[in-house]
Amino acid sequence: MYRNLRWRDHVMSEHHSNIKSALRRAYDNHAELRESVGMELWKVEERDYVLETFQANEVRSILEIGAGPGRDSLFFKEHGFTLTAVDLSEEMVRLCKQKGLTAQVMDFYQLDFPDQTFDAVYAMNCLLHVPKSKLPDVLMEIRRILKQNGLFFLGLYGGVSTDSIWEQDTYEPKRYFAMYPDNEIQEIIQDYFKLDDFHTRFLGEGNPHFQSLLIRN
Repeated sequence: MYRNLRWRDHVMSEHHSNIKSALRRAYDNHAELRESVGMELWKVEERDYVLETFQANEVRSILEIGAGPGRDSLFFKEHGFTLTAVDLSEEMVRLCKQKGLTAQVMDFYQLDFPDQTFDAVYAMNCLLHVPKSKLPDVLMEIRRILKQNGLFFLGLYGGVSTDSIWEQDTYEPKRYFAMYPDNEIQEIIQDYFKLDDFHTRFLGEGNPHFQSLLIRN
């Protein structure tokens, strides 16, 4: 029995490693494209909402995980915050550094920072690449590096349930997406944090909607 369990753990670990490797390559391959694409109005509005919330709560230091080319990190830096950006993709981190940002190659699962380092964590459309079985590990890491009463903004696509590679993805390698119904993601978050606000944004008929979660440690 124990041999079977070890084998299963090995297979799951290898599967998870493959997901991360494919994700890294996908974003390395599309870094310049994501740098050139404009920002939708609803994302601008959502970011402004987060800015106002962080300012009202006297946030000073922010960690952006899954920072991509650093557009949002630069926005927050220009508004006076001390900003650290991390991303799995070396190409994305290169683009962040070109903007003068403090940036490191790092994944969500092992955030290489001391306990209670940041006033806030900002995660826009990145944790949807974490397999559902691994989300608790990531949430515990975020909780660890957040200060007491710190804020955590989490943006996801959801309203449907998925936990697999998106076969219609235009990126190569195709990316892994985990999406949650509204009630499910709220329940998961409240196992680890306090949920200050939850709202959604309609993104068109037949599409998942956007889930906005403002979370407190």
